[in-house]
Amino acid sequence: MTTTTPSTLRAFHGDAAIKTALLKRLHDDADEDRIVKGQYWERGKGCAVGCTIRGSDHSLYETELGIPVALAYLEDAIFEGLPNENAMRWPIAFIEAIPVGADLSRVSWAFLHRILTDQTITPGITHPLVRDAVSNVADIMKRLADGHEVPESTIQSAESAAWNAAWSARSAAWNAWSAARSAAQSAARSAAWSAAWSAAWSARSAAQSARSAAESAVQNAAQSAVTDESAGYVAMSRVLLELLKAAPVPCEDAR
Repeated sequence: MTTTTPSTLRAFHGDAAIKTALLKRLHDDADEDRIVKGQYWERGKGCAVGCTIRGSDHSLYETELGIPVALAYLEDAIFEGLPNENAMRWPIAFIEAIPVGADLSRVSWAFLHRILTDQTITPGITHPLVRDAVSNVADIMKRLADGHEVPESTIQSAESAAWNAAWSARSAAWNAWSAARSAAQSAARSAAWSAAWSAAWSARSAAQSARSAAESAVQNAAQSAVTDESAGYVAMSRVLLELLKAAPVPCEDAR
């Protein structure tokens, strides 16, 4: 079974000095234009993850910062999709939002639940071709976010249904385009396709510790915002910051 019992990992290992030092370095990076897209840490510049750990190994978020690696992948994916004016401050906002000593183990599940239930982020979630499959995966994400056990067979079944829905929506979108039907109809089905793909990747992340699969879910959710993909990333950045700020802090761990 997949479960999300409280983790022993604590943000910044419960040490406020780690957060303070990292924020100072990130502010310096922003002031000196060292935060860039498209690379990790090369020639004194890097992306959100690159500037944070001075490298490309996302797992260092856990060992150095007490932050689950799944969140490193989410930070990475959102950074690359944000408009530049938002992206350059994103690494700072991400770290600032995390309470010292917080248990962040369920944040990624709560985030995936939000992108599968919020039509402003993922407009295609209510399309008849994908609605049930997306809803089933969203329910699984909610159960994991709440710390409940979910049988592996349930996750696999939901993942399979989501993949099937994604392919159905893709075929429908292609047929609509081929038959020269209305652009609105084709766009709606394309959004449904991306929504179903997001659900499928979310389900896969439940079986793969929510690492790179969660990153793929983010990318597909943003793509379903067919009129303005960057707006999808902005919306997701706000949701993630909100969830990070609300992460619980066991009183005995913060200092």
